[in-house]
Amino acid sequence: MKGKLRSSWVKNMMNKYRIIFSPTGGTEKVSKSITKNWGYVEDIDLTIVDKNYQDISLTENDIAVIAMPSYAGLAPQVALDRLTKINAHNCKCVIVAVYGNRAYEDTLVQMEDYARMAGFDVIGAISAIAEHSIFHQFATGRPDENDCHQLEEFGDQILEKASNKINTKPNIPGHRPYKKIGGGTIPQANTLCTKCGLCVVKCPTGAISKDNPQVTDKNKCISCMRCVAVCPKQARSLDQEKMAVIETAIAKVCSIKKECELFL
Repeated sequence: MKGKLRSSWVKNMMNKYRIIFSPTGGTEKVSKSITKNWGYVEDIDLTIVDKNYQDISLTENDIAVIAMPSYAGLAPQVALDRLTKINAHNCKCVIVAVYGNRAYEDTLVQMEDYARMAGFDVIGAISAIAEHSIFHQFATGRPDENDCHQLEEFGDQILEKASNKINTKPNIPGHRPYKKIGGGTIPQANTLCTKCGLCVVKCPTGAISKDNPQVTDKNKCISCMRCVAVCPKQARSLDQEKMAVIETAIAKVCSIKKECELFL
């Protein structure tokens, strides 16, 4: 079977997956742009608390996009832990770090290590920008049309590499040991809260009390902002004085437009 014909046949024979942790939607949009030309792609949602991830079994003939947000330069630990429960069996993958235009720092190398722990063969990496989940004035509207087109091209290159069985390893930026994780900011419920329980159901870490949704476990909360995003009453928010200090600290670096990157 010759060149292009064989490559097309291999692409069609691959099972394709999006393994994503996307509390507020930016990471999901990035991953769907990457896989736009991949045909049918099955989604594996890492934000589900009670899912038996160890029941998921992939093969060396499969390919996956593993996409996570970068929080203060690291991937969410809960997402990494769930990823390692998947039985990858040498499934090829591209790891994707999505950040709010500040910096992704050690996110990609951290994801690479955990993906290999799960048995994935990491053949590529992507850094991508999405609107900041707390300070929406940074990277507003991203990924935009140009980003999505570029990510689509990245996805085509990744799929081509996998189908042609090119074994070169990507040079992924970051440091080991990883940077130390800092403290997060915890959204609090205000008097508008009706205790509808939607935030309880949607929280990817189970941090919000079922008995009293106005109570959040600070040891479980990862400041992902999903509860803020899904609340129909806009009843959850962050401490505005603290946010003003953080905004001032990151404004300069976040105001410099970053571009998506591909590492093959």
